[in-house]
Amino acid sequence: MTSTLPVPPMVSPVEPPPTAPPAADPPRSRWSAFTRGRTDDPPWVRPSLLALLLLTGVLYVWGLGASGWGNAFYSAAVQAGSESWKAFFYGSSDAANSITVDKTPASLWVMALSARIFGVNAWSILVPQALMGVATTGLLFATVRRWYGPAAGLIAGAVSALTPVAVLMFRFNNPDALLVLLMVAGAYATVRAIEHGSTRWLLLAGTLVGFGFLTKMLQALLVVPAYALAYLFAGPPKLGRRIVQLLLAGLAVVVSAGWYIAIVELVPASMRPYIGGSQNNSLLELTLGYNGLGRLNGDETGSVGGGGGNGGGAWGDPSLLRMFDGSQGGQVSWLLPAALILLAAGLVLTLRAARTDRLRAGLILWGTWLVGTGLVFSLMQGIFHAYYTVALAPAIGAVAGMGSALLWRHRRNVFAALTLAATIAVSAWWSYHLLARSADFLPWLRWVVLVGGVAAALGVLAALRLPARIAVATAGLALAAVLAGPAAYAVQTASEPHTGSIPSAGPAGQGGFGGRGGPGGGGPGGGRGQRGGFPGGMGAFPGGPGGTGTAPGGTGTFPGGAFPGGQQNGGTGTPGGGTRGGGGMGGLLNAATVSAEMKALLEADADRYTWVAAAIGSQNASGYQLATGDPVMAIGGFNGSDPSPTLAQFQRYVAEGKIHYFIGGGGFGGGRPGGGSGGSNYSSQISEWVTANYTAQTVGGATVYDLTATR
Repeated sequence: MTSTLPVPPMVSPVEPPPTAPPAADPPRSRWSAFTRGRTDDPPWVRPSLLALLLLTGVLYVWGLGASGWGNAFYSAAVQAGSESWKAFFYGSSDAANSITVDKTPASLWVMALSARIFGVNAWSILVPQALMGVATTGLLFATVRRWYGPAAGLIAGAVSALTPVAVLMFRFNNPDALLVLLMVAGAYATVRAIEHGSTRWLLLAGTLVGFGFLTKMLQALLVVPAYALAYLFAGPPKLGRRIVQLLLAGLAVVVSAGWYIAIVELVPASMRPYIGGSQNNSLLELTLGYNGLGRLNGDETGSVGGGGGNGGGAWGDPSLLRMFDGSQGGQVSWLLPAALILLAAGLVLTLRAARTDRLRAGLILWGTWLVGTGLVFSLMQGIFHAYYTVALAPAIGAVAGMGSALLWRHRRNVFAALTLAATIAVSAWWSYHLLARSADFLPWLRWVVLVGGVAAALGVLAALRLPARIAVATAGLALAAVLAGPAAYAVQTASEPHTGSIPSAGPAGQGGFGGRGGPGGGGPGGGRGQRGGFPGGMGAFPGGPGGTGTAPGGTGTFPGGAFPGGQQNGGTGTPGGGTRGGGGMGGLLNAATVSAEMKALLEADADRYTWVAAAIGSQNASGYQLATGDPVMAIGGFNGSDPSPTLAQFQRYVAEGKIHYFIGGGGFGGGRPGGGSGGSNYSSQISEWVTANYTAQTVGGATVYDLTATR
């Protein structure tokens, strides 16, 4: 079938021209234009959109300050960027520019600018993420409604906004919020390019992908096949021109991302901070290794207990059903079965359409995004966290909105009616199953969802004989049934604070991170109640040579030996490593808790030193830096495994009087499995050198060494 797109009226050449132009619409006030929207829109469209955006904003901003610094790893870099433009540009962990975070810094630029304007606090860091979420919802609506109408756009926006992992990440300060916004903006630019055969819109799409790379590196490239395939298949120009246009768009990707890589690589290493996450102080190595191909094959030098190329391990078992398992299911998969069914049905209905048919082009664009990104996440063998799946939320929403609108339009067709009814029933059943994973969370809701979904499915089958109003009521019941589950999880997610490096959405006990239904299970931190530990049921540290570790917050051992310098957290700690939703593992995945005594000690004479202290691991250091506002050197970067600084460099800094204190504990250092190569055990060497030459003292539960007073 072909799409039914509005065609402008034409005047026949054999007919006389009209004697007078048609009457113009009466002028509208700005308020009327704002509340009503387009003149050809039904009256309900603009109020519905405004309500969607308002509710999304409330959901994403409500109680946001309770999460404090969120991921302190990035908050410390924001604090550094608010004080030093050099730290701002490179994404340094501290204002003295010892080492960068392990990502390109575009998301930090947004937060650091906010912090420069409003001060360094939880709201100035987290509110920009929430605003990006609202903008993503509005832009997704605008993209889908262009070809499928306002109802499809509203469904797409609502599904995406209510996806639990989207609520989590648009209330958090990881790079994913900006990445998702840029990817949706790129899809909008691609849609406009397809409409007009426009090179400029394609160049904009490529530029947005490039800035997505500057946000989270190679993950931004996952949507490139979707953009390219949609335009190559449905773009109006001839094939040769389409290919040339796509090549130019690819060049735009390279230029918009490459300028930053070129600057970082060309600046001498002595004039910039060490590139965190790399083993050779190279942004290219970080891009292709730890944050690139290593995520796919598991060969990630410098990671924490990575897959090592054999799959599974600390990050779960790669499989085609990974998005539905206990770790990811409740985060993102509520309407994933529906989206896949609707995608297939939509392609069948548009099979005989013209090449440039826009309805099919939309399915190709968003369907390729959904299937391609989903397969990569499902089969990657390296580091994988459930919150990565936020990149699927817009695609699931778009396909669900487009497919349901298309099938509803043809509901008097037997194939369309049966498929739509089956989609509603499957969605209700899957929602029931996901809710059952959290048996203590609103136990009545799963039965309401199941009964309502079955009733709506039967209503769709009877739509041929139902009056129009009853048919619309049936559609409303279906939407309520399939959205009730994710909406409940979304509200629950927004009601609790989230901290640490591995946040998770939804209520406790729903099966994530090795809990019920997950890839592992058992052990401290294994369930969602604590939100600590690693996926796969590892409540303690990843096993390996040297024995397993104990829960953070106390003394103990870790892979390869004992904690250097005593207590892991460098301060007071709790099993699971933080508040609900936290990342666990104390100084590795959550910031240290700093006592008042420790804060006062570090602030005394702080202006005399380049770094008031040094600590192993960026998360451990970030707690002290955020507490004092003064630079704290993160030895070894995020994992404590980066070869920065070397022992000789650290000794030189101490001799020059640049570091006041060394704080014991934190990070894995070089002794853990899967660690860095060569000098990756410098953190252990530094710790051993300090303990051998300086006197330990305990301040507020933390072990501290004064580097200005030798033993």
